[in-house]
Amino acid sequence: MTVNPGHFPHTSGPDALPDERYLDREESWLRFNQRVLELAEDPGLPLLERVRFLAIFASNLDEFFMVRVAGLTRRMATGLAVKSASGRRPREVLERTSQVAHELMLRHAACFRGELLPGLAKEGIEILRWDELADTEQERMRRLFRDRIYPVLTPLVVDSAHPFPYISGLSLNLAVIVRDPETGTSMFARVKVPPVLPRFIEASPDRFTPLEDVIAAHLGQLFTGMEVLEHHAFRVTRNQDLEIDDDISEGLLQALERELLRRRFGPVVRLEVEESISPAVLELLTTELTIDDDQIYRVPGPLDLAGMSAIADLDRPELRYPPFVPSKEAIAQDGSIFGAIREHDILVHHPYDSFTTTVQRLIEDAATDPRVLAIKQTLYRTSGDSPIVDALIDAAEAGKQVVVVVELKARFDERANIAWARKLEQAGCHVVYGFVGLKTHCKIALVVRQDADGVLRRYCHIGTGNYHSKTARLYEDFGLFTSDPGVGEDVSALFNHLTGYSRNDGYRRLLVAPRSLRPGLVERIERETGTRRAGRPARIRIKCNSLVDEVVIDALYEASRAGVPVDVWVRGICALRPGVPGLSETIRVRSVLGRFLEHSRVYAFENDGDPEVWIGSADLMHRNLDRRVEALVRVADRAQRDRLVELLDLAMDDGTGSWWLDGDGDWARRAAAPGEKLLDIQTHLVRSHRWKTVDA
Repeated sequence: MTVNPGHFPHTSGPDALPDERYLDREESWLRFNQRVLELAEDPGLPLLERVRFLAIFASNLDEFFMVRVAGLTRRMATGLAVKSASGRRPREVLERTSQVAHELMLRHAACFRGELLPGLAKEGIEILRWDELADTEQERMRRLFRDRIYPVLTPLVVDSAHPFPYISGLSLNLAVIVRDPETGTSMFARVKVPPVLPRFIEASPDRFTPLEDVIAAHLGQLFTGMEVLEHHAFRVTRNQDLEIDDDISEGLLQALERELLRRRFGPVVRLEVEESISPAVLELLTTELTIDDDQIYRVPGPLDLAGMSAIADLDRPELRYPPFVPSKEAIAQDGSIFGAIREHDILVHHPYDSFTTTVQRLIEDAATDPRVLAIKQTLYRTSGDSPIVDALIDAAEAGKQVVVVVELKARFDERANIAWARKLEQAGCHVVYGFVGLKTHCKIALVVRQDADGVLRRYCHIGTGNYHSKTARLYEDFGLFTSDPGVGEDVSALFNHLTGYSRNDGYRRLLVAPRSLRPGLVERIERETGTRRAGRPARIRIKCNSLVDEVVIDALYEASRAGVPVDVWVRGICALRPGVPGLSETIRVRSVLGRFLEHSRVYAFENDGDPEVWIGSADLMHRNLDRRVEALVRVADRAQRDRLVELLDLAMDDGTGSWWLDGDGDWARRAAAPGEKLLDIQTHLVRSHRWKTVDA
């Protein structure tokens, strides 16, 4: 089958695939966040972990509105929106998104008020409104207001001389109505809740109150001589998706900084208000912010529960997952990491395998090893105090050639990446910003070393996750270390492609987007289809974060029609409809959410009895396959391939705790039968073979 990237074929005749064969991607994303919410609702999880999932849900939803809803709204306003692959018109997508989001936000608020607040109170952790504080606590808050809060507040009144103020995205605000007792005139004023202070203020040990409640109790000090008639919390979400003209003549750094400034002034796509808000104040806000009724989200307060992450961080280990120490056994600590990689390919699995003693160690050892001549690495996201970046700087200062491909447009990490790029340049690293029109998302590192035997070898790391030491403790990812000459040539060619705009389609063990990755995967899916039609065993297993690409989905449908068993382990969005008679009867889709963020991408094909397994950075989305530089590497070691296949099979096992997708787009959490205990795959991995737990 010949396909054009980013487009799905329209077939006709008796074997044509049905038109309505794709689920809506926006609703599918919301259903993913619903699964996160279900973890917050799960009484079987440690209490503070439920609080963390509640905060993650809120943060996720903020990003969804800032990017997905804002992008769709912008395309509709400019006339560029078209019918989605699911068959829905843009207005229908927006209406359905609004309906589901309203339902989930109310459910989120109900979980907070009805389950988590009482649960926290039983454990001596209380979140109280102002009137619920003790007199001594209120007095302490009055002193705090005078010393730390009042100096940073700026009340802004609206009258004939003062227009309605700009409300920045995701800021929490108080809408205040004050009256002049001398004239009887009422006015609207806005007070911004300062983001530099904690979202929830500790009034006394383990007793917290929302910051806006403290401010509201002292509004008389902000509007001296005025009568405060009413006050209500509100919050707006604005479009914060980046639009960069890649043909600009000025430098990308300067353009990006300008766009980040503009981002603060994007149009409003959501207004959150507490349900107690008065009709008059709500009408004023909607008029001044020029929003429609379906963009208004009325929920029980308090707003901005993403701030509950600070409560989840409280030092109450008995209310959290038991800690564990990642294994350091993947690479022997008493020998050379280069010697270990020379012996055989090494497959590591984070966070179960230590990031520090594997990936970070490779770069740090390379920086200080006098035999190392050059280090090349891609950086998409990295931590604020990145030991990887520090090692690259040390290497450059030691005279080694260091090339770093930095992706400046990593969403919401742009400012940090600009800072790292400049720091690396100042240290003498060669910093490259990738391609016009393409994000560099692949996770690759190359160390060139003159070994003791006189041979110049290339040591490579190809991963599924970012070079980020902090998220490596929370994100589940794989990484492959190898000194295989074929991979070394492939990775060298890919870096030459990134830095010198060369073209190379002859990779040996890599599939690289945007040119060869989608065709390579589709070719392998079709190979399984042909094998099954020839009467031989065939099977496809996929683990990814998102499955949206219609070309790949259609190839999987054709494989299913031929009788190929297809297992898809997906964390987030899935536009494929499983289990539909005559279309996808042999396809199963499962999702695992839990302590760690499932982030790795694995693609496994039966290959007529010689399994072919690939890992890498690419999800099955248009942006990954068409607008990013992505890389998958083929795992050559049979034992490592078997281990990956066994893991995929374990996740799909009926005895494993997971969510199951049906053909209508509904996800159902697998419920244990009486007397049955479902396997938590992440806990199993923490406890198994070379990984060990630590008593809390």
